[in-house]
Amino acid sequence: MEISLKYGHASQRLRLPAGLRTAVLMPGRTGGAGPEADLVRAALAEPIGCPRLASLVTPGQRVAVVTADITRPCPSDRLLPWVLDELNEGGVSDGDITVVFGLGTHRPHTPAEQQALVGPAVFRRVRCIDSDPADVEAVGVTRRGTPVDVFRPVQRADVRVLLGVIEYHYFAGYSGGLKALVPGVCTEATIQANHRRMTEPGALAGRLEGNPVRDDIDEAGALVGAEFILNVVLDEDKRIVRAVAGHPVLAHRAGCAALDAFGRATVDRPADVVVIGAGGSPKDINLYQAQKALDNGRHIVRPGGVLLLVAECPEGLGHHTFEEWMQDPGGLDGILDRIRREFVVGGHKAAAVALAMKQAAVYLVSSLPPGLARSLRFVPFGDLDGAVTAALGAVGPDPFVAVLPEGGSVLPSVSG
Repeated sequence: MEISLKYGHASQRLRLPAGLRTAVLMPGRTGGAGPEADLVRAALAEPIGCPRLASLVTPGQRVAVVTADITRPCPSDRLLPWVLDELNEGGVSDGDITVVFGLGTHRPHTPAEQQALVGPAVFRRVRCIDSDPADVEAVGVTRRGTPVDVFRPVQRADVRVLLGVIEYHYFAGYSGGLKALVPGVCTEATIQANHRRMTEPGALAGRLEGNPVRDDIDEAGALVGAEFILNVVLDEDKRIVRAVAGHPVLAHRAGCAALDAFGRATVDRPADVVVIGAGGSPKDINLYQAQKALDNGRHIVRPGGVLLLVAECPEGLGHHTFEEWMQDPGGLDGILDRIRREFVVGGHKAAAVALAMKQAAVYLVSSLPPGLARSLRFVPFGDLDGAVTAALGAVGPDPFVAVLPEGGSVLPSVSG
């Protein structure tokens, strides 16, 4: 059996021996959804839970359109032209529209990266800026104690429109919706207070009801206020296969249901080896992002098995705190004890990796220097064939291998 796994902007070939018990878990078929432009137009024409965007704005209003940064696969260049035209139809001029890239705790963009994200025509048409955690306004505190400090140009806008991709998120349940605001355009203090809820019951991938992180995001987002969202679901080739628009919560929930219709998969027993493709660029731009796919694989690996993550990571780890915590001299237990004592953004990713490593050995095929990968407690490999041979040799005879070519886009579970 041979399977192509995305690796940065290229791919790696996964070769498995004949006769091996194997399950390949891919998103369900999405054929027949129609051309992307038709899906987006239809969503904007029939929004969920609120009027059309053109009816929500008036001439002279300042509009902030918040979209994702370079670490996310949001197709901003294919969404923004339709959103801008809708705003123009409502009387808002291009000069009153600002596109804001929600950085969260990620690095700023270069101008070339901004242009690549939105497309040259949009980049020339409207102002495009990165969010800045040093330029914020306090808007309130949630019931869970999260201080909501928001990028000033977003907070002072008359209308806020949020763009995003809906995927499974390992503790917020799903991406998308008001997550574009919180944590997208907030301070590290806001993000840290929200994300510390990941250690509480209910903070699970694919869960909305009773999820303390998502509940806090939605409450914080309501304090800021957003008039409209446009969210999409992508297939394994990053094509839009579903689009929802309208009320920030109601439309988002409809999008989550659309993802669930083809994004969940099951196996009938835990796997001895789980091979996980992070999904290529930008999902494997660094280890900080690729961790999400690793976490999904953790749901179906047997204790003592092997998780084999394929992620190029051309920008390395992606977060200095993540790297420092991963090298904690106290080991995996030290990382987990530390996150319970002092929740820190970046450290939370190390804790999630530590949980995976407590469950199974984690092999890593990446461009990271082998010495660095070993210092982070991964078992590094320069090629996928060598990693597969080692993994099969480590788990004993007659192994069951599960493969997640799009590890960040499928939520696997063991049936029964």
